[in-house]
Amino acid sequence: MQTERVTFLTTPEHKAALDAYAASNGKSVGHVVREATSRYIAPLPQANDEEADELDAIVPMVEDAVQEMTAAIAAMRADIARTCAKVDAILGGDQA
Repeated sequence: MQTERVTFLTTPEHKAALDAYAASNGKSVGHVVREATSRYIAPLPQANDEEADELDAIVPMVEDAVQEMTAAIAAMRADIARTCAKVDAILGGDQA
């Protein structure tokens, strides 16, 4: 296996924590960093056909639910605005 050198800068505290973690797991710092970066850049798992079909079936339901929630929130905001106007009118003597 051909290798390349990678250098990164970190704080003394982070380096100490990295050293301690590696030592407590019986690994080298290089191994821990390679493992961590491999997990970070690994491709996301692909859904199988059955999962994709299930997601395709759920999407319209979620879209409908979002539309219903949006309408409900708009109605609540209107109710709050009317209530605030009435309270302002009572406290301020204005007519609403």
